[in-house]
Amino acid sequence: MSGHSKWATTKHKKAAIDAKRAKAFAKFIKGIEVAARAGGADLSGNPALELAVSKAKKNSVPVNNIDRAIKRGAGLTGEVVDYTEIIYEARGPQGSALLIECLTDNKNRAASEVRVGITRNGGSVADPGSVSYLFNRQGVVRLPKGELTEDDLLMVVLDAGADEILDEGDNFAIVCEPTDLRAVASALDEAEIAYESDEMEFLPSMKVELDVEGARKFLKLFDALEELDDVQNVYTNADLSEEVMAALEGEN
Repeated sequence: MSGHSKWATTKHKKAAIDAKRAKAFAKFIKGIEVAARAGGADLSGNPALELAVSKAKKNSVPVNNIDRAIKRGAGLTGEVVDYTEIIYEARGPQGSALLIECLTDNKNRAASEVRVGITRNGGSVADPGSVSYLFNRQGVVRLPKGELTEDDLLMVVLDAGADEILDEGDNFAIVCEPTDLRAVASALDEAEIAYESDEMEFLPSMKVELDVEGARKFLKLFDALEELDDVQNVYTNADLSEEVMAALEGEN
């Protein structure tokens, strides 16, 4: 998020650890199944599937799992795959807001589990539209800084449609319009600059900085929601400063 925030970096490292877990694998498998169901099993004729497979491979999902997901999604195994995308809205501590993105084959189960996850962990379920207006849907490419400077990156991605580059501590996040995401990623590929993720995300238009007590409650809520099987992503406008994160880490 902002340059002084350690939250984005911490969340990114957490995601990297989670990528080795079954929950993260399941997220990529669902994406493959949805893309295969919509456009068929042929990668050359289904750009969405090709992208989903590429992301899964980049995150070390086994090839056998990927192949099975393609066949299952395309209906080649006789199984019916029918996922629905739902977004729930919630309020967290100290005026923070959360968007919870789900991909589920059982809407009632997802709604129940998300509601319980919110209310049991100090949050409150928000009415549709009362939180979502605080976020904008944008393309985001994340990559480690390494030897790169912000100016180096701008030279590569500006003409491809990049709007801004966010400093997230050890990483850069390149933000663009959703329609420019593929062009920005392709520009990095052509420049042989490795990136870790290229996704559509909901980015907050304004951030809410939390104190130590609020951050402690927020992280409990955030982690509880991320652990739910039907939850694909949790977006928030909460901002945790380096001082707050250091205080929390000192408690462990």
